[in-house]
Amino acid sequence: NKLYYIGPQFRRERPQKGRYRQFYQIGAETIGPSSAGSESPARDAEMLEMLATFLNRLGINDWTLELNSVGCPNDRAVYNEALRKALEPVVDKMCGDCQRRAVTNPVRVFDCKVPEDQPIIEKLPRISQFLDEGCRKHFQEVQEILKAVEVPFALNDRLVRGLDYYTRTAFEFTHGALGAQNAILGGGRYDGLSEALGGPSAPGIGFAIGEDRLVLALKESAEAVARKPDVYIAPFGPGMDREAAKIAHELRRHDVVAELGDESFRLKKSLETASKMNARFALIVAENEVKAGAYALKNMDTGEQVSVPRAELARKIQSSR
Repeated sequence: NKLYYIGPQFRRERPQKGRYRQFYQIGAETIGPSSAGSESPARDAEMLEMLATFLNRLGINDWTLELNSVGCPNDRAVYNEALRKALEPVVDKMCGDCQRRAVTNPVRVFDCKVPEDQPIIEKLPRISQFLDEGCRKHFQEVQEILKAVEVPFALNDRLVRGLDYYTRTAFEFTHGALGAQNAILGGGRYDGLSEALGGPSAPGIGFAIGEDRLVLALKESAEAVARKPDVYIAPFGPGMDREAAKIAHELRRHDVVAELGDESFRLKKSLETASKMNARFALIVAENEVKAGAYALKNMDTGEQVSVPRAELARKIQSSR
């Protein structure tokens, strides 16, 4: 099963840049019984590819996908014990937060941003050293699929995520302009969560995006600009607004960015408007064109004008991208 949600949320943490007390969150999940393939590493890679495509289409191209495996509960139990032993002789030299985490949840020391603590943290054992064979193979397959579909990633063996129910794959998409809390979005696999809550076995993977952080990343990204119109549609003459609106609707269904003009404009003004908008084409919708079923399509860069049948307009415009 695949689902998504968008809505207001609240958090208890201290507000920071892009982390407000109330915020809007976007999320999606793939969840279901193992028999439906929900444990497959292909599901993890599919979600990560979708997120990469989503950010790229927004114009946020300077992201980094950070990837880790946090293993299964048995792996983490052994790892936490090893981490506690490694922290015992050095924890009194660390910040107060790390001293508390070393007792309650030692893996969270990797969240520490205090510069003085980093040399100690760098020497601590990593979860990757404690993965069982099944988790190791799962994580390797996720990486291989990502390479096959050309989604770049960086392994980060300090990435643990803030919630203890995560299993196996954990990930964050980060952006350098967001400060200390640089994640645009994050998520991971949670294969045992349904059972822990008293439900049936339902392995899954999901993510959450804070809309406020997404807006910050958009503002900071040089590529995050409005997409220029593919075509400016110029209705010319009485009653042509309706025909132009129909054509705009048809083109938009084929992912063509269409800007609709006004039939009160003279042709010269329509072409000037198309030029100011940096539209790649201007499409003339006049009575003769409607009757013929073919429309004058002008390339605004070259000045070339051709007559194109209505059914071919979307393909013609798309082919010139």
